[in-house]
Amino acid sequence: MKRMTQALAITLALFPAAQALAEATAIDVRKTNGCGCCLSWMKHLEENGFVPTGQDMFGGLLVRFKLDNGVPQRMVSCHTALIDGYVIEGHVPAADIRRLLEERPDAVGLAVPGMPYGSPGMGPEDDREAYDVFLIRKDGSTEVFSSYAEG
Repeated sequence: MKRMTQALAITLALFPAAQALAEATAIDVRKTNGCGCCLSWMKHLEENGFVPTGQDMFGGLLVRFKLDNGVPQRMVSCHTALIDGYVIEGHVPAADIRRLLEERPDAVGLAVPGMPYGSPGMGPEDDREAYDVFLIRKDGSTEVFSSYAEG
């Protein structure tokens, strides 16, 4: 009986971890080789329940990939990710990606153009510069999806 109780306790202790793993969402990240901020952003995603996989691409091919997937040139950043039918361009916070997946707007995806200091993967959040996350519509237009004040 004692062993059965121990086995049950172990199973119950592992259940939340197994459930969290099952809820983890895969995201495919296209980036240039050796980009530290891209790797830091992928770590941010992991810490927030995503399962990122990285694929290195040469600069010109990466730019073509962005444009072919509906990212307007004015929205370009250093890496591009694909998740559940959406494109994520740049240092978009994990919370905004989750919101996008919950709300499911008719859109290409989200973008943080450039590389704002303090955005995920770009330095300490408590010392960040103000930046916006944009929703990219299918016609190429954009609108502010969320805003982050200077930290």
